[in-house]
Amino acid sequence: MILVPLAYLAGMLTIVSPCILPVLPFVFARAGQPFVRSGLPLLIGMAITFSGVATLAAIGGGWAVQANSIGRAVALVILGAFGGLLLFPALADRATRPLVRLGGQLSQSLDSPGSQSGGILASGLLGVATGLLWTPCAGPVLGLVLTGAALQGANIGTSLLLLAYAGGATTSLALALLFGKRMLAAMKRTIRLGNWLRRSLGAFVLVAVAGIALGLDTGLLTQLSLAGTTNAEQKLLGLIQPDNQTARTSPFDESPLGIEGSLPSLTGATNWLNSPPLTREGLRGKVVLINFWTYSCINCLRALPYVRAWERKYRAAGLVVIGVHAPEFAFEKDRRNVTKAVRDLTITYPVALDNNYAIWRAFDNRYWPASYLIDGEGRIRHHHFGEGNYAESEQVIQRLLAENGEAVGDMRTVSVRGVGVSAAASESKVLSPETYIGYARGGRLVSQNGYSRDKAHEYSVPKRLRLNEWALSGQWVAGPEYAAAQSPGARLVYRFHARDLHLVLGTMSAGQRIRFRVTIDGKAPSNDRGSDIDAAGHGIVDRQRLYQLVRQSGTVRERTFEIEFLDPGAQTFAFTFG
Repeated sequence: MILVPLAYLAGMLTIVSPCILPVLPFVFARAGQPFVRSGLPLLIGMAITFSGVATLAAIGGGWAVQANSIGRAVALVILGAFGGLLLFPALADRATRPLVRLGGQLSQSLDSPGSQSGGILASGLLGVATGLLWTPCAGPVLGLVLTGAALQGANIGTSLLLLAYAGGATTSLALALLFGKRMLAAMKRTIRLGNWLRRSLGAFVLVAVAGIALGLDTGLLTQLSLAGTTNAEQKLLGLIQPDNQTARTSPFDESPLGIEGSLPSLTGATNWLNSPPLTREGLRGKVVLINFWTYSCINCLRALPYVRAWERKYRAAGLVVIGVHAPEFAFEKDRRNVTKAVRDLTITYPVALDNNYAIWRAFDNRYWPASYLIDGEGRIRHHHFGEGNYAESEQVIQRLLAENGEAVGDMRTVSVRGVGVSAAASESKVLSPETYIGYARGGRLVSQNGYSRDKAHEYSVPKRLRLNEWALSGQWVAGPEYAAAQSPGARLVYRFHARDLHLVLGTMSAGQRIRFRVTIDGKAPSNDRGSDIDAAGHGIVDRQRLYQLVRQSGTVRERTFEIEFLDPGAQTFAFTFG
């Protein structure tokens, strides 16, 4: 339940955050009206609409986003008409078209002191329209909740968190509205500004509608920092749910070896690789290691050599290893992509494709990678999240095999040395966090005007980047999950501090081969090159996977990474560091 008050607090921060700017004109246009009959229904309508649309997005994905785009357009028309009626009161009397007539009725209901039910209903309808405008630009907390819903399944808890977030935002707006109302009342008592104020608010609404229609609410406005709320929101995110980097490196669970539950059903897998479908009943009598992973996750790839080594060493003693591939990106749901990754990574044990997160949810899992050990009676006896503590996990395997009556033989733990992307991270030198490129979870983009969502846009790189800031240059289309380079010479620049830099890349079409060039501090990487480029920095994107682009060979320090795509069509998903 701690998540609900934290989501509420995060919502309250939006009053000083750029994402609330698009809706402020419509809220303060009602500052002169009775709060209970006008302002409160509008805010309730906003909160309910926001929560409903966001919940639909969590359940339905792309189709709900498209539906909200249509609703957003309709809302712009309605609110534009409302602004016109404020600016030109006589227009309401001469309105003949249904939409204008509706706007006139809404405006008259809101302004009529004798209309109780009508005013409340009209304010609520305006709140619904305003909520449709607010939903697409509601900051990182919304992205976190929707991501969690995708993994854990949309449920009442998801809607409650969204409603708490919306409630926090509307609480702040309500306080501001009440304060604004007193200010307006004082102005009206001292100066007869009623008509001027009405026209000014109407003009303000029309300007806001025009700005939203041009995309300024999700471009220029998202780059404004009215009170530095980004850091505060990120701290709240850390309390609500650790980010992927933190979750993947959680410390070893040192609790006594007990019984944590029973092995759930594995029937939710969409496909199986290297094996026919396995069942809970068929695994009875075996010690089972369930390893949750996804093939573009650097933390999973660094843990993978140990999982493979355990499977080889203890297979004859009765250990069954099952990799549950739970995708993070859409391309990881493609069976062909996973099949190739399994082959390239020399994984020979069974792999269940958990594209619908059925097994993930059955285990109530939250992390990549995550391992669960099940004894011969089908009981979960141990779990570990993230990398590290491999010796302890192996000792638990040996103990469960011994309990099962199997001779382990060599009791020494395996010695593994990962190479390439599987090499252990230099954790003490990593000062850069996992960074997503798509706008749904992206942050710290410093290109002028920020994201231009879902349309081709010419980006530029500022003269100076601070640590962990990044920028796009050239023509790109930024989507919720990735940004796609649209022109030869499109660049992506990141100021980082880590030994290794990885970037999840892909192509827009199967069979494409996209050339790119990497520089570090403006020079060829030479001895600091990663395994997927040569010393001059040249490489090829030929499929969707994680690419290692930098491995510093000398002193690890703050550097500027740049990748230039010589051909159009590259997809850029996420940076990870090690």
